[in-house]
Amino acid sequence: MNALSNTWKVYLLALVTFLVGTSEYVISGILDKISDTMGISVTSAGQLVTIFSFVYAIGTPILMALTAKVERHKLLVWALGIFVIGNILSFALPGYASFLAARVIMALGAGMVVVTALDIAAKIAAPGKQASAIATVVMGFTASLIIGVPLGRIVAAQLGWKAVFGILALAGLAAMFVLYAIIPRVQGDKPIPLSKQLAFLKNGNVALGLAITFFWLGGYSIAYTYISPYLLNVARLKEGILSGVLLAFGIASLLGSKFGGFSTDKWGVFPTLSGGMLLHVIALLLLSLTVTYTHSWLPIVILLILWSFAAWSSGPTQQVNLVRIEPNYSGIMLSLNQSMMQLSMAAGAAIGGVMVDRVSLSSITWVGMVGVAIAIVVVSFLRMRMSAGRQRTAEYSG
Repeated sequence: MNALSNTWKVYLLALVTFLVGTSEYVISGILDKISDTMGISVTSAGQLVTIFSFVYAIGTPILMALTAKVERHKLLVWALGIFVIGNILSFALPGYASFLAARVIMALGAGMVVVTALDIAAKIAAPGKQASAIATVVMGFTASLIIGVPLGRIVAAQLGWKAVFGILALAGLAAMFVLYAIIPRVQGDKPIPLSKQLAFLKNGNVALGLAITFFWLGGYSIAYTYISPYLLNVARLKEGILSGVLLAFGIASLLGSKFGGFSTDKWGVFPTLSGGMLLHVIALLLLSLTVTYTHSWLPIVILLILWSFAAWSSGPTQQVNLVRIEPNYSGIMLSLNQSMMQLSMAAGAAIGGVMVDRVSLSSITWVGMVGVAIAIVVVSFLRMRMSAGRQRTAEYSG
């Protein structure tokens, strides 16, 4: 019975990461509406993604190091409280500057919620079920892309985009009380100094591994951040089908992630990374050409699904790749990768904004493609470097 109840507690933690993920990703689905109602450019609205991801990337490791000795249950409730305050301010305050400030508060809470939820899930899971508990919590974050973004689009269309953050605040508040009541008390781990974590960047293989994350996800984010104005203004899709298209995009990301895990087990890390990223580049190239020559919705939607599937097939593979580089420090590797993912999303949103301003909205898929192509080159470098390292080891041991 206890194992069953703990399984439900893990699902509750996944629901919390779903709320946090929705607050991050939903901006891309309602970017045009924020731009219209605030009277700001699409680029300025896009910087809401940049600021959130940047604060999440930099703030989370620092705050987690500072709160390492705080009991996890208490930390999760407090972090969720900070997240709720950010959402309340987003809902209640007028103007772009105050919304930007609210996004900073939201991001500080969000980062701590996700890391603490993962920590608790691993500790309350049944023996031998730690990995699946962590995967379930991560799935909550992924589900925000699948369900949260299209739901946010529907809510924004019916009630206005600010209502999205009002609903997130209410859901977060309810979750605080439930978590406080049912999540067991769990002690934090011995803190690993930030200096020790950052020292891993001196390892060439680790640096190359993280560079793959940066260029792959950065290239993806250049295009994805501006997906709603792109689909409405460049691809000329109708507002009525946009929520459905975003849902299909999200489902494809889940299938891609699942396939990436399967492919890594069957064919290995490097073939899966190279193949997935090559398909990613091809999908963006075909999408760029298709929107130039036709405004028929069907081929555009098919290519969006292919893009999302290819892009997210690299997600689990990259986690395995980094853990394999330093297997004795998997926690640090995954933490560094999380920060790099957020930094790459911040950079992607910023670069995408520059391209929209200086070139055109249609340029984002072309530039995103370049980012992913660079990631393919880095994968080849890492493959050669690790292969040479294994040969040297074999010679010494021989």
